Amino acid sequence: MNTVAPARFTDLLAAEWIKVRSLRSTPWILGLVTLTVLVTAAFAAWSDYQDIPRLDAQARREHVFSLGDAFPAEGYVTLMLAAGSVGALVVVSEYSSGLIRTTTAAVPARRAVMLAKAAVTALLWGGTGLVCALGSFAVSQTILSGRDAAVSLTDPASLRAVAASALLAPVCALVGLGLGALVRHTATAVVGTVFLLLMLPVFFGSREPWVEQVHRMMVQSAWQRLVTLYGWGPETYGGATVAGAWAVFAAWPLVAVALALLVVRRRDV
Repeated sequence: MNTVAPARFTDLLAAEWIKVRSLRSTPWILGLVTLTVLVTAAFAAWSDYQDIPRLDAQARREHVFSLGDAFPAEGYVTLMLAAGSVGALVVVSEYSSGLIRTTTAAVPARRAVMLAKAAVTALLWGGTGLVCALGSFAVSQTILSGRDAAVSLTDPASLRAVAASALLAPVCALVGLGLGALVRHTATAVVGTVFLLLMLPVFFGSREPWVEQVHRMMVQSAWQRLVTLYGWGPETYGGATVAGAWAVFAAWPLVAVALALLVVRRRDV
């Protein structure tokens, strides 16, 4: 009697990639997000480019704004919003459309399917994040170089900022994926992801010690710590350290994926 061989993990990755690639909205979302990040970086750099002649000699020499212009909050908040929302929809869309029944019938190993979704999501947004980070850095520093105010990519602070900004997108996408696996409702998953990533840090903005500790544990706060110039100590950021910020970056997606693997095993389709 012929038996069907179980699906290999590479087959699951290929299937998940086909699902993502087949959506017409995917290239539009990625393209618009990338364009937004690059344009906001260009505007930030151009604004400081025009202001440099009005600065004193020490400010022009230190040009502490240069690295910040490469990673403006407006552009990267948009990136967080898009990555988190799409990450949630990767899971929720299958449940809302009923496609998940076909998927689980073909591959009963639900954890393997969810892990493949997480891997494809991380790779897709990791690539997008890298393009955004390198692109915004290149655009901003090219503009600022006209005033001798650019920073080098080989500078340790620049490398750290580029790495953190590139990883911000997959981190947010995986957080959205985990929340989507938990709630399995489109509006709730998207709104919950936006609240968790962007709104919750606002509620922990006071200078109380315990509030600052919670604030340091947020993804957005960790990213802001990692994209700053070297030489600014933890006291400037409520005690946040570079090592602690990297730990936050690692903890959120790991917990989110672990949660997704847990609930997909214990909950019915």
